[in-house]
Amino acid sequence: MSDTPSKPFRTPWPGSVSRPVVNPLQPSVVYASDDPDALDAQYEGGAKGFTYAREGHPNAEVLGQMVDAMEGAKGGVVTGSGMGAVTVALLGTVRAGDHVLGADQLYGRSLRLMNEELPRLGIATSLADPTDVAAFEAAIRPETRLILIETVSNPTLRVADVDGIIAMALARGVLVAVDNTFPTPRGCQPLARGADIVIHSVTKLMAGHSDATLGYVAARDPDLAARFLTLAVSMGFTASPFDCWLAERGLYSFDLRYERCTATAARLGDALADMPGVERVLYPARSDHPDHNRSISLLGGEGGHMVSFEIAGGRAGANAFVRAAEGLNFAPTLGDIATTISHPATSSHRALTPEARAALGISEGFFRISVGCEPADALIATFDTAVRAACEV
Repeated sequence: MSDTPSKPFRTPWPGSVSRPVVNPLQPSVVYASDDPDALDAQYEGGAKGFTYAREGHPNAEVLGQMVDAMEGAKGGVVTGSGMGAVTVALLGTVRAGDHVLGADQLYGRSLRLMNEELPRLGIATSLADPTDVAAFEAAIRPETRLILIETVSNPTLRVADVDGIIAMALARGVLVAVDNTFPTPRGCQPLARGADIVIHSVTKLMAGHSDATLGYVAARDPDLAARFLTLAVSMGFTASPFDCWLAERGLYSFDLRYERCTATAARLGDALADMPGVERVLYPARSDHPDHNRSISLLGGEGGHMVSFEIAGGRAGANAFVRAAEGLNFAPTLGDIATTISHPATSSHRALTPEARAALGISEGFFRISVGCEPADALIATFDTAVRAACEV
């Protein structure tokens, strides 16, 4: 009996004179070439093609080009997570003996990367107030190679003096990386303001549906951008084709979601400020925000989709608030199409001591809200009920 198969093991993809309206998902890990010369041509840049998914795949390329267009970048790298993008930006820029100066209100995992992992690799780090250029300038050392800031901090929504820090760093020959996740490219474009590197957690509002984990990092300098790509490939920061495909879908509705969420967040911030039991509200577009004037020039007067606020009652009040916020997800995430509630003391900043959290303004009654696309009136009514429940504790 012959071992010759009656049909090919791999059936060729059918040809068609028409084309799909939706870009196809391409989960293949490997790509076949015609011969060694063809493979050489791909690796040497003489022909366009894919070889192995860790080195790139069609879905990541499409997504990267879409975010590039939004950020005014070229050659941005899509990674498997937002922290993957932060790590590529850091490790692709600095080496043992260098110093990294970071904002003191970075996302919790970014702080842990700064405080625990980089020093282990022989990279010195320190933190300063990103709203105070003088504090950043005073913290610069001769070996400072990179500054890492967030446009709007997580979770206290402080607005960094991006323009001032960039100008100071340029004069000192120091690179500036800006995590632009909260405002998104609709709110701010750091590269256009002179930043050297821009970072995103695409997982959040850009993808927008809590079903894709992705990051993005781009550099102004083409050589640095190429280094980021090489590092991401070598260290395996590969993005899933499926997640990239989902995020591409999310970006098609991004503008609509951004506008709806931002408008509702502004209304929610004002409503919370009038509720008994709410001790403070942080929303950049409000006149009582400590960085309001800066937010006007940096964010174009828009406050974005994030609102933070504080209620009385400590942990008991926080528990009562969450339990009474029916229909809203209590989850350590943001950017979903639906509103989510986050409690930084038990999620993003739980690794900090109570004293360190207090220094940042994060108490047991502090909440970060990622506003979604629900009807504003219904959302405000839910928060009113939940705040009242917290006041009864």
